[in-house]
Amino acid sequence: MSSERVSLVKQFGFESAHFLPRVPEGHKCRRMHGHSFRVEVEVTGPIDPEFGWLMDYGEISAVVKPVVAELDHRLLNDIPGLENPTSEVIAVWLWERLVPDLPQLSRVSVLETCTTRCDYRGSK
Repeated sequence: MSSERVSLVKQFGFESAHFLPRVPEGHKCRRMHGHSFRVEVEVTGPIDPEFGWLMDYGEISAVVKPVVAELDHRLLNDIPGLENPTSEVIAVWLWERLVPDLPQLSRVSVLETCTTRCDYRGSK
């Protein structure tokens, strides 16, 4: 069973405001506005033959929750590295903070709305 590869996905959420300073004047996203962001974190790897799982979901939470807490109820533009907080920039920002403690990380998705999302799979 250890040669079987699986992916686990766990969702997290945070509430934040942002504006996009680099879009043209008059664009609605240039004005400050808020979102109920959702983040999906995916890890991929082999099933551990002893436990029958890739990893405990609690291990994922222990790494991700403190990082997501840095974004919750904040103006994202005030956070270093998020001065232009597009979904793409947020996804890369999250990846860079998660992957050192979550080496099985295979995808970070940022959902601004229920119909929009950005998937980032690291720089390969």
